[in-house]
Amino acid sequence: MTGKLHLRPVQFVDTPVGRDGEVARLAGGMAWFAAYEAIEGATRRTIPIAAFEAFAAQDDRAAAIHARIIAPRPSLTLGDRVLRFDQPSVAGILNVTPDSFSDGGKLTDPAAAAEAGFDLATKGAAIVDVGGESTRPGAPLVWEGDEIKRVVPVIERLAKSGTLVSADTRKAAVMEAALVAGAAIVNDVSALLWDDRALDIVVRAGCPVVLMHSPDPKKGPHGGSGYGDVLLDVYDWLEARVAAVAAAGIDRTKIIVDPGIGFGKSLQDNLALLNGLAMFHGLGCPILLGASRKRMIGALSNEAPADQRLGGSIALAMKGLAAGVQLLRVHDVPETVQAIRVWRGLVDAALVSGIN
Repeated sequence: MTGKLHLRPVQFVDTPVGRDGEVARLAGGMAWFAAYEAIEGATRRTIPIAAFEAFAAQDDRAAAIHARIIAPRPSLTLGDRVLRFDQPSVAGILNVTPDSFSDGGKLTDPAAAAEAGFDLATKGAAIVDVGGESTRPGAPLVWEGDEIKRVVPVIERLAKSGTLVSADTRKAAVMEAALVAGAAIVNDVSALLWDDRALDIVVRAGCPVVLMHSPDPKKGPHGGSGYGDVLLDVYDWLEARVAAVAAAGIDRTKIIVDPGIGFGKSLQDNLALLNGLAMFHGLGCPILLGASRKRMIGALSNEAPADQRLGGSIALAMKGLAAGVQLLRVHDVPETVQAIRVWRGLVDAALVSGIN
């Protein structure tokens, strides 16, 4: 745990109507908050937005973090598709692996997998996230040639249909092949650290990238030896990683961050991260939340198996929406899209009525 300043937006309100100067808009999205929890080492205090200008005038880091928290996230134009971040979207999970923790072995035929991807897009997924290697604990390493054979035929079919595709991989050769096949985004569980060539591939492609936290990416996504304060440690790690990737030549507007729920983290770690999600807006990047069907849901619900975790997945998705998360990576696309639409209706009604 560090002693430097961290800011977590708190005291969220349903509408800013009638509260000029008392609330701030989160990342140009659909959430407003009335205060910050300011954390400096073991010291925590609440600073109302109405008093924050005076506080920030004496602290350059506070002013910089605040500016990143409230700044709108620019949309990404990816070919004929536009990915917006002023409202939440869904990334549908498409595993073409024989051993995925949730749906392994169901979609190993490229044509069938592509049809499943089309279905995800039809049911409301803004992105179809295609992966050819399981990241479950204990999963074997897949040779990059085999991973390419799994994902490229699927990506080609989806891209030709106009579907926006992200490639879920940590291998540079797979990234390269996926981008040539038509993928528009790289989603790397190692934040471009597992493969020494990965950063260069993404820089040269100029494509958006999802940087996910894991404690020791070189050892795999589930290593690590614990945290001082998991929320601050993960934030600091991602802050440093975003800075390094931006310095290498990737535009910050093309960087998406993922706190890595379930990767090298205990149940208590995951709960702390989910309760503190809004802090990650201080990185100035869109946030992706991947908590769908995760082991933590089973741990909190009588060891429900992966295919019986829809209710818990929706609950975690709603937690993300309340914290202003821009992307939800999920298995259950139509159910999550419906939850977002209902949530959006509540937000819109509050804006019209002005009732907090």
